[in-house]
Parts: sequence; C-alpha cells; structure tokens
Amino acid sequence: MPDPSQLAALAAVHRRGAFDLAAADLNVTPSAISQRIKSLEDQTGTLLIRRGTPCVATETGLRLIRHHDEVVLLERTLSHDLGLASGPATLRIAVNADSLATWVIPALSATEDLLFNLVIDDQDVSQDWLRRGEVVAAITSHPGPLQGCETLPLGALRYRTTASPAYVSRWFPEGFTVDALSRAPTLTFSDKDQLQDRWAAAHGLRRPVLPTHRIASSQAFVDACL
Repeated sequence: MPDPSQLAALAAVHRRGAFDLAAADLNVTPSAISQRIKSLEDQTGTLLIRRGTPCVATETGLRLIRHHDEVVLLERTLSHDLGLASGPATLRIAVNADSLATWVIPALSATEDLLFNLVIDDQDVSQDWLRRGEVVAAITSHPGPLQGCETLPLGALRYRTTASPAYVSRWFPEGFTVDALSRAPTLTFSDKDQLQDRWAAAHGLRRPVLPTHRIASSQAFVDACL
C-alpha cells in the first residue's frame, strides 16, 4: 500500500497546483515532495501528476487522492469517536453558487466538529468532481447514484423568470413573443449555466442562442435584475 505521506504529497500538489506550494502546506521541502511523488509513481508504474502550470493529477492520481481523502476522514472520525482527535476533519464538497448563497451556510453551521473546503461549480456538472474523486460529496442536479456513492434528496431550488418594469418596456413593448425573446439580453451565471436556454427552448425558441451577460455571482445576479 502507498505510504500516507506520499498520498498526502500527491493530494497537495494537485490541489495547490505546484510542488513548492504543496511543500509549504505540508511543512517539508519541495525536494521532499518531488521524491514522494516520484516514489509513488515508481510503485504504481504510471504517471500520477502532469507537470505544468498548474500541476494536475492524472486519472490514476485522482483515484489515489480519493482513497487518501477517505482514509483521512475515517481516521479523523475514529479519533473523534474515541476522544483522541487533535483537530476537526476537513470535508471537500462541490456546491452550486445558488445553494451556497441561500441555504448551505446555515446547514453547515450546525456542524461544529468539521471544517469545509467548498468547491463552487454548476449543479449540472458538480457530480463530475465526485466522479473524479476530488470531493467527498456534491450538491448536484444529477439524479444519480454514482458508483460508490449514496444519493440523498435535498429538495429543490425553484427559479422564476423575472425582469424589471424598465426591461419589459424596452424589450417586450408588445408583450412576450418569440422574436422579442430572441433579441432581449439575458443574464447567465457562467458558460456551464444552461437554465436560460432550456427555458427559452420550452417557450418556443428553437436552438436558442440568447444574447447574454455573464455574472458569476449570485448576489450580483440579483442586483443586476433590479
């Protein structure tokens, strides 16, 4: 089995994106990090880190990182149960921005014996972080289940189509029509956000390519609509 210090080095290089930053996190020298990664690659017989800017783990490397995270969490949980824990465990979770802006923080605040490392991504793709082994949990719209994971229903976020009176007067002076919809500028969170296109398609716009502003902030998104 791989040495835990080698797995920790692998995870740190992938998440920090550089050997020197990983070394600083683990309080060792960059040379020590390089030696641990090289030794682990020799053991597995395959490349585990693609060197570059940033450095990223290969598919096999991600599988080892997931194993490392699971072992660390299990050890921390056992230590906590036995009253031996020296500090809280850290959970890395993929969360969509709207959930984070509304209900996630109050839910997480109810747990005092854990630390959280939140990765922000669209709900339609957040399960990919889980599939790659880069997080231990994900809030996702994917119906699941993923292999090796348990799926729990959390509820639903309901979205309403909204616009300011000035916007409606400017872009829909004769009421809602497909032609007006095709010309009216919209707001999109990011390139991964397909919600508006799906809504437009459901309301008669074929192959919708809507003119859009992109604002990757839930609060700014709301402010821009007012």
